[in-house]
Amino acid sequence: MPKKYDAEFKARAVRLVRDHLQDYGSVTAASTAVGAQLGVARESLRRWVSQAEIDSGARPGLSTDHEAEIRRLKVENKRLAEANAILRAASIGSAARIGDT
Repeated sequence: MPKKYDAEFKARAVRLVRDHLQDYGSVTAASTAVGAQLGVARESLRRWVSQAEIDSGARPGLSTDHEAEIRRLKVENKRLAEANAILRAASIGSAARIGDT
């Protein structure tokens, strides 16, 4: 099960990677070094840095806010589709009962 890190911890870790970027020459190398100190996997830390760049507008991609909104809309869409299916089934059943009389 993946660990959950709070936003404050992630922001601090990203800041450390950015601060050490000049020492290591690449985000991956800096993420490896900082991740070892913090107990975070290199790839997780590298993705946090990448997402922070997207959120700040320095890199193209979907921001964290947009991703959260898309997730919320997908859940809402699924809920509405299920409600529509229930209503459709109920209306078909009602029409069949009316036709039998």
